[in-house]
Amino acid sequence: MSEHLVAIMEEHGEYCLRVAYLYVKDWAMAEEIVQDVFFSYYLQQDRFEQRASLKTYLVKITVHKSHDYLRSWKNKRHQLLEKLHIGASKRTPEMMLLAQDERTTLTNALFELPITYREVVILYYYQELKVREIADILTCAENTVKTRLHRARKMLQEKLANNKWEVLMNDNF
Repeated sequence: MSEHLVAIMEEHGEYCLRVAYLYVKDWAMAEEIVQDVFFSYYLQQDRFEQRASLKTYLVKITVHKSHDYLRSWKNKRHQLLEKLHIGASKRTPEMMLLAQDERTTLTNALFELPITYREVVILYYYQELKVREIADILTCAENTVKTRLHRARKMLQEKLANNKWEVLMNDNF
């Protein structure tokens, strides 16, 4: 493995991991997705045209791979097994404590959003990308991103107490 790739993984790995986790809601799967992202980048790094930052490029790959996973049979099978509580004994006390700690009010509300709205919120608020960058990542129009952000904020307002999350009410893009 080249030193260049190791440096890129160290610089952007944790960031991509958080993005993947916000999509798939599973740390182990998010780690798998990020490994796949860097493997894909390694195999096709000559395709990176530097029209956007490397970080944006890697996030775009992460988003696409997360979408692929969410559509996959592996994900559907995992969800079914979780609902049936099969495999619940594999959880360690540490994992359970971390999972409990991660369940904040905002995160739960965010995860209840449909994926098209969740992803724009994640990219805009958590990843602090501009509307233009989000449109590039999702390959859609900037106005589509703005509309999704508006609708997502409205959905979150309904799920959360307005007085605690007033930042969502008056945000301009």
